[in-house]
Amino acid sequence: MALAARTAEPIPTAHPHVVRTKGVCGGRPHIRDTRISVRTLAELFRRGESAADIAATYRHVDPAAIYDAISFYLDHQSEIEAEIEANTLEAALETADAALGDNGVIRFRKATG
Repeated sequence: MALAARTAEPIPTAHPHVVRTKGVCGGRPHIRDTRISVRTLAELFRRGESAADIAATYRHVDPAAIYDAISFYLDHQSEIEAEIEANTLEAALETADAALGDNGVIRFRKATG
């Protein structure tokens, strides 16, 4: 089955290069016709990479799309930052009821009951 047949139509946003598509990036905002999430680009931008540097990393993507995704992030900063926070190691460990040991090994807590 072709990818297009497995995913829904992209839902446009106010940003022409950013869409939400069921089945792509968990339905979260991403650059149209890619699996590059706004969250991924926002994380790079927050670390101090310029939009031009990010565009140079993703040479196969129109630079306008990179700039538009960063603009989307700035317009929806609380939503994207909540997504970034939800995808941290700490959040994943909490969700899985696990802990990271000093030796780097993840230990799952035993279920009680």
